[in-house]
Amino acid sequence: MPAQTTGRISYANWTEQPIGSDATSPRLARACVTNNFSGGIEADRTACEYTIVYTSDKTGTFTGLELLTGRLDGREGSFVLEERGAFDADGTVRCTFEVVPGSATGDLVGLSGSGSFRCEAGSPSFPYTFDYRMD
Repeated sequence: MPAQTTGRISYANWTEQPIGSDATSPRLARACVTNNFSGGIEADRTACEYTIVYTSDKTGTFTGLELLTGRLDGREGSFVLEERGAFDADGTVRCTFEVVPGSATGDLVGLSGSGSFRCEAGSPSFPYTFDYRMD
């Protein structure tokens, strides 16, 4: 039976490196990010890698993979999220994510699901929703 959980994400670290020339447009970058999840997902110091396409100085899209290790509604284990999103000129970030099939370990083996978040510019944390199944 499907379940839904919610909580908050706060980012603890963001390190970004350009890929190729900074003078070209669109511009590519790679970001190494550490997040903390609270609520239904409890995972500290996640490992996340994004590839970013800047279509202007303030807009673009990104894709990434994030490894979460901790708990999902009390079950312990780890899993990987595949993430895809965009950011607007005002700094708003919108992202959808999906569990990478077969990536769950421990009590989370068989996990599938998807979710989303929206972050306003300058917010130190932001809400997420996650709909999932345990097969």
